[in-house]
Amino acid sequence: MLYNIRLHLHYDYERSAAGGRHHIRVMPQAMPGIQRVIASSLSFDPVSAERSEFTDFFSNNVTSIVYRNPHETLDVTMTARVNVTRPQTMLDVSPDLAGLQKEIRSVWSIAADAPHHFLTTSAHATIDPDITAYAAQSLGDKRTVMEVVNDLNKRIHTDFTYDGDATDVRTPARQAFDLRAGVCQDFSHVMIAGLRGLGIPAGYVSGFLRTIPRPGKERLEGADAMHAWVRAWCGREAGWQEFDPTNDMVAGNDHITIGYGRDYADVSPIVGVLKTSGSQEGKQSVDVIPLE
Repeated sequence: MLYNIRLHLHYDYERSAAGGRHHIRVMPQAMPGIQRVIASSLSFDPVSAERSEFTDFFSNNVTSIVYRNPHETLDVTMTARVNVTRPQTMLDVSPDLAGLQKEIRSVWSIAADAPHHFLTTSAHATIDPDITAYAAQSLGDKRTVMEVVNDLNKRIHTDFTYDGDATDVRTPARQAFDLRAGVCQDFSHVMIAGLRGLGIPAGYVSGFLRTIPRPGKERLEGADAMHAWVRAWCGREAGWQEFDPTNDMVAGNDHITIGYGRDYADVSPIVGVLKTSGSQEGKQSVDVIPLE
């Protein structure tokens, strides 16, 4: 599926910022056989004094910018044309949970995609006994890891209420779990924490999701938003599989990937420091337009 994507981030500072340094992670990732980035651009207003690009440990595209002059706002605009051709859902060749533990122990690699990085507590997805107990209800008579992950994916979609006012970007998994409410980031963190509690490696995926308007309604520009979903390591044969608990589905060609991490902290759109005082307000708009 071919898409044009436009992301706009806008920040207003209560008091003028004398300077700042930021890392920006909003550029779609090139993934052979899955996602091809045909063209992309990233611009800033005001223009930064310094700019450089690099890839982080998880191979995410990062742009580093520096400001030295006073500024009261910051605008980040990303445009890209991306083609997504995810393989069709494969047969379930994942082991049972005991077999998965043996396969994890047999992996000696510590590369970015090794399961070992995704088994322990992280900043937003703390392993919690109550979340683990909730996830354990998905074991039941399930025989394979993929069956367990699919069931938890479905249960979170059913049991949790989508509410953009219930949480914010700093909300930990436990708080969202207690509320049984939140947004895609929260549902993903709860699912990640639950899977890790069961011993299933799980990570966070940041990206975009095409929003299909209701029948008879026109698509609204800027109505889309950045999205988050989960990937789980389902054994040597099945590898990493991606699940979207917000929508109770396996990630498909409408899911466009920016990056991977242990949780939101590894792939947040912008992080950095400002030389200022007072608060700031941010706004986000996304357009994901299919071209075929």
